[in-house]
Amino acid sequence: MDANVRGVMSAGKVLEWIDKAGYAAAVGWAGTYAVTGYVGNIHFTRPINVGDLVVIQARVVLTGRTSLQVVCTVSSGDPRSSSRVLNTQCVLQFVAMEDGRPVPVPSFVPRDDWELGQHERALEINVARRAIEEEMQHQDYAGDTGACRETLRFLAAPTDVNWGGKVHGGYVMSWIDQAAQVVAERWHAGPVASVFAGGVRFYRPMFIGDLVEVDARLLYTGTTSMHISVHVRSGDPRTRDLRETTHCTIVYCGVDELGRKRPVPPWRPVLPGDVALAEHARAMIDIRERLLRPMPRELPPDL
Repeated sequence: MDANVRGVMSAGKVLEWIDKAGYAAAVGWAGTYAVTGYVGNIHFTRPINVGDLVVIQARVVLTGRTSLQVVCTVSSGDPRSSSRVLNTQCVLQFVAMEDGRPVPVPSFVPRDDWELGQHERALEINVARRAIEEEMQHQDYAGDTGACRETLRFLAAPTDVNWGGKVHGGYVMSWIDQAAQVVAERWHAGPVASVFAGGVRFYRPMFIGDLVEVDARLLYTGTTSMHISVHVRSGDPRTRDLRETTHCTIVYCGVDELGRKRPVPPWRPVLPGDVALAEHARAMIDIRERLLRPMPRELPPDL
């Protein structure tokens, strides 16, 4: 039931698990309701196979006055063995809320070498996040485009919300993955695999009955990669007055039937808006390469 239509684990399902685990850690630390604000620097290093035992560890590593940053590590392996491999690791930012307003959270102090290292990495990711957000503020997605593009529309269902009455951030990330995968498979004309998701920014909540619009468009291609921007908007379906709720970039690579990377058709933008967004995608790659160290490859100590 966790596999996608291609019979493999989708990035969207993994992102859904990550958000739920991170949410549990955040509300456990804060002692109150919390909302997802940001998810960043998600590298998918190894696939998860159907039948694997999956372990998701979520640990608070940094706090502000009302915010918490949680590191989620996903590992998996054959349930008949105790060995596991690292699939991905990322940092999520939550804001503690009561009665619709941010509230202070207890301060976090690292207790061991692993927590200290992750605490320092969270500070490093914050620097990159601010640079990425500044870069994103100058982009215009409203103009004419010749890019490969797809839009999904549906209503938010009662099963999509958490106990706070708002749509789970993990479900939103799963929808983002679905829309981006449609664009990637159309462009590649073949199977694809998720390799990275970055700058997942949540601007406002969604509620039961909202019309949800997930708009994905190709920004840039490398030799084997496709960089896809996804905007999520929502609002009253009776008025179609939709406001932006979430934005991110997700990267897929083209693969063959055995899952090996293969080249994708190059995207050569012509329209001014498409050219500017392709340059924006290259700027985002440069920011990540300059400001972020590679993701740690070791598993964290057991909780």
